[in-house]
Amino acid sequence: MNGIYLDNAATTFPKPEVVYDSVNDFQRNYAVNVGRGQYKTAKTASDMIVKTRRSLASLLNIYDENKVIFTPSATVAMNQVLGGITYSSETIVYISPFEHNAVVRPLYDLRKKYGFKIELLPFDPVSQALNLQATKNLFALKHPDVVILNHVSNVTGLILPIAEIFDLSCKYGAVNILDASQSLGLIPVNLDRNKIDFLIFAGHKNLYAHFGVGGIVYNSHIKLNTLISGGTGSDSLNPEMPDSIPLRFEPASHNVIAISSLNASLNWLNHLGVENVYHHKLKLTEYLIDCLSEIGTIKLYLPTERTRHIAIVSLTHKEYRPEEIADILDNDYNIAVRCGFHCAPFVHKLIGTESTSGTVRISLGYFNTEEDIDTLKEALIEI
Repeated sequence: MNGIYLDNAATTFPKPEVVYDSVNDFQRNYAVNVGRGQYKTAKTASDMIVKTRRSLASLLNIYDENKVIFTPSATVAMNQVLGGITYSSETIVYISPFEHNAVVRPLYDLRKKYGFKIELLPFDPVSQALNLQATKNLFALKHPDVVILNHVSNVTGLILPIAEIFDLSCKYGAVNILDASQSLGLIPVNLDRNKIDFLIFAGHKNLYAHFGVGGIVYNSHIKLNTLISGGTGSDSLNPEMPDSIPLRFEPASHNVIAISSLNASLNWLNHLGVENVYHHKLKLTEYLIDCLSEIGTIKLYLPTERTRHIAIVSLTHKEYRPEEIADILDNDYNIAVRCGFHCAPFVHKLIGTESTSGTVRISLGYFNTEEDIDTLKEALIEI
């Protein structure tokens, strides 16, 4: 696009050049069905999918690539996990106030069916810090059965204390689910050390792939029920879904084009190093905060502990509503930002932005520069 793109929490843009090259190659030469055909083209596409699983497993420091399940998106992946758990009316599910509607809406649908309880974890509205003692008391009083955490808030950029929470919840035998849509490819994740049963990822965000591929990393002894059934290209005379993973959760044709983009982007990330990407974006984040803090007409919604924050800054303006700021930035300055509630209902109750129509969200990507931030600052000062 022409102009400055600052909506990377929605999807990273642009993508690395190798991603565009890979998509073009596979679209033209290998866009066939895998797991069905024994011809050379199908085998090439199938080998690419295996390599992509291995790259993701390597990124997560796990040794079994078959734990990696591909889905059309993180939302579908989350629905498969949440819909695959066995509930009762006595089940207690804990979520943070920072959860995306990809978590909240499936949970509320499931609650209508099973009548279980949904509890919010206690975070401070000003500092955005977890009240650990209150969490311990809450878990002791109402034992957790399922705990779902957004690793990085798509509204405030808070890095949630997943290790502390999951360490507590696992003592009660809870199923621990991590929404890593905003973090995988940016922040290292250790599944076993952080007691994670299921990790959800989105290819098109910090993994820098195209739309059309997300997934589940299945790191649990718990057997999920199947939410979606269909052909897998194997065991075709069996009317039941296979028990083996990943086949059990990958019905229908794979999106070879999208997965090829993920394969290319993972190679690019591996070459750069996730830690280098993190430090680059951290430097940009600090520069962004310093610049915005000089503008007296805006309010920033930042976690107090800056080491628990990355890449995303939400703000409101004293005189303009978020949609007005976003419209002016787009039409007058060619700067793309996001305005509104960002598909995250509870965080706005927490930080007090329900009455302001949400926030203006600035979200940085690897390809942004300090010059982009300077231009944004000048625009906001002029406004």
